[in-house]
Amino acid sequence: MNQVEQQAATLADDEIDLRELFGVLWRGKWLIVLSTILAGTIAVLVALTMPNIYRSEALLAPVSADGGAGALASKYGALAGLAGISLPSGGADKTGLGLQILKSRQFFQSFVERHDVLPALMAPGSYDAQSQALLLDADLYDSTSGKWLREVQPPRQAKPSVQEAHEVFLGLLSTSQDKETGFVTLSIEHISPVVAQKWVSWLVQDINETLRAQDLEQAEKSIAYLYEQIYATSLAELRVGLFELIQSQVETMMLAKATPEYLFKTIDPAVVPELKAKPKRSLIAALGVVLGGMLGCLIVLVRHYAFTK
Repeated sequence: MNQVEQQAATLADDEIDLRELFGVLWRGKWLIVLSTILAGTIAVLVALTMPNIYRSEALLAPVSADGGAGALASKYGALAGLAGISLPSGGADKTGLGLQILKSRQFFQSFVERHDVLPALMAPGSYDAQSQALLLDADLYDSTSGKWLREVQPPRQAKPSVQEAHEVFLGLLSTSQDKETGFVTLSIEHISPVVAQKWVSWLVQDINETLRAQDLEQAEKSIAYLYEQIYATSLAELRVGLFELIQSQVETMMLAKATPEYLFKTIDPAVVPELKAKPKRSLIAALGVVLGGMLGCLIVLVRHYAFTK
């Protein structure tokens, strides 16, 4: 048999195998249909039981406080380093620092203490669209007494710890920065659109206040230290450099006290979303139907080839 005849025989065998495959699937069509309907029904029921999740987001612009710090850093950077002083940096560095602080446990703990968000975070029940009220899960938290009723295994406690709540919070928080424009998008997802909007607004306020307070504290300590060094040295050139470093720290303090939006300027504030962000119920149902059909085909093929030979 030459090569052409061998290829023809191979194609014939493939055609026969393909016909056999379709024949097997056709004989098991009712099992495939039943599997598709069952999986589709389950997917629809699961999709209908999932609560609506709303996403509120704000568009922020990093506030650059560089000013003349670039020239000052090049001239007295080594001196500032020896003194343990950080000169004002560009907006990009501050933005990265701010986003990392935003996701830190320490910042989250302060956020919880300021705004009492723990019940809405760890015990959300349902959302009443008419009253725009978040109803808490009564099995987890008693709103009247403020007592946690959760039944958990050690080391977890009835009242969620900062570590446990922080993990849940990070699942709701999303931040992204456009590499070209530098704009930052901060968003929160929650079953309550009102809660999502409030949290985004509070987060922007708190991160601005946190960075401002840190820079004020650092500038005050730096100024006190620099004055000590001025009194301790008699070198005129060194004293000039120290005075300029003091000036930079004073400018930092003035900017921090005069600018409420110290790190991020709000370009587009968070609003209460009208439409849900997820779940995509039609997509869940469609995936259920597809997976059910595939599962039915697999069962028919396995049953035929595994148990009939």
